[in-house]
Amino acid sequence: MTIASEPPKAGFRLSQLIYDTRYRSLTIQVIVFMLFMAGAAWLVDNTVRNLQVLGKDFNFGFLSNRAGYDIGQMLIPYTNDSTHGRALLVGLTNTLWISFLGCVAATVIGVFVGVLRLSRNWLIARLMTVYVEIFRNVPLLLWILVILAIFTETMPAPNAYKVAPDTGVAGQEMLFGMIAPTNRYTAIPAVEFANSLGAIATPLAPLSLNFLLIVAVLIGSVLVNRRLLARARRIQEATGVRPVTWWQSLLVLVVPTAAVLVALGFHLSVPELRGFNFAGGTNVSNSFVVLWLALSLYTGAFIAEIVRAGIMAISRGQTEAAFALGLRPRRTMSLVILPQALRVIVPPLISQFLNLTKNSSLAIAVGYMDLRGTLGGITLNQTGRELEAILLMMLIYLAISLTISGVMNVYNARVKLKER
Repeated sequence: MTIASEPPKAGFRLSQLIYDTRYRSLTIQVIVFMLFMAGAAWLVDNTVRNLQVLGKDFNFGFLSNRAGYDIGQMLIPYTNDSTHGRALLVGLTNTLWISFLGCVAATVIGVFVGVLRLSRNWLIARLMTVYVEIFRNVPLLLWILVILAIFTETMPAPNAYKVAPDTGVAGQEMLFGMIAPTNRYTAIPAVEFANSLGAIATPLAPLSLNFLLIVAVLIGSVLVNRRLLARARRIQEATGVRPVTWWQSLLVLVVPTAAVLVALGFHLSVPELRGFNFAGGTNVSNSFVVLWLALSLYTGAFIAEIVRAGIMAISRGQTEAAFALGLRPRRTMSLVILPQALRVIVPPLISQFLNLTKNSSLAIAVGYMDLRGTLGGITLNQTGRELEAILLMMLIYLAISLTISGVMNVYNARVKLKER
């Protein structure tokens, strides 16, 4: 009787790394990785050798040296006796602040213009089209210079707001009675508290206890309001009738915060002209205002097209169904169309936020001291550490961009279409 045995297994051969499809892709990846690492090693070695020839080394010790230069606009304490590292932090906070405000303003402008471009009113739609085409087809740097020229040449001097003794009338009226644009700065009201809780000293900047208390109350109010809405949703699912909650949400969101503001003695310090300049309030440099306006208007034109495309991607039947239920056009847009269009709008919107953040480096054109003006400008020129400064600046911009992408991707995952 013959017993069948299993055929012997073939041994592994080196030729399989190339000819066997099970190993070929892995082989190619390993080879490419080795070539990449070899190229990176050559680049690093070549850089080190060139630095040695120039009598330089590679270190970041210059960040602890005295900066010796002033910065006009800053969010954290700084003097010319501070270190270059502190100047870097000032530039970084300025970059983050202008980027945040620019993204908020550009989003508001983009949504507003994008919706109006689809208006049935011919004049409004054409005006919005003119805005979009003009701003997105002219380089951002030119818009920065144009807006700077407008502020410099057309805005009045601070003493133009002086009240004439004989008539008692100011030569130039303040906007809303509290904002004074000038050819040097814009005077705006400042937030003050009569019963301030003080501040906590931190290595970066003093942290206001008033601000922490207000933020804590706002977060608590939002959480309570979410519980109210969740309860109303459960009742609606159980009974088919949704209870009225708008007045409860209004009380929860407004009353606690208003009570805290009253207890802290919240008030606005309105700027007043004293001599040739404004005192009280806050004087915001025109370089900041110009950059903010240019970034917002320029990026808003691109966001408007994204919003328009997102709205047009929604089926016409959605609008007709909403109208059939008795919803008015404005409610249809806010409750039906825009929520569905978000899944189309958000991905390209992320790219526009990243572009705005990187375009903020053009602040050097108007003298606004951001990261490019401090670390990549004066610090680089004073210390002669070109390689270290540029690499550090690139890594910081990379970290900011990845953070924005991560946050927006989380939001995109929440609003995308979910199938059951």
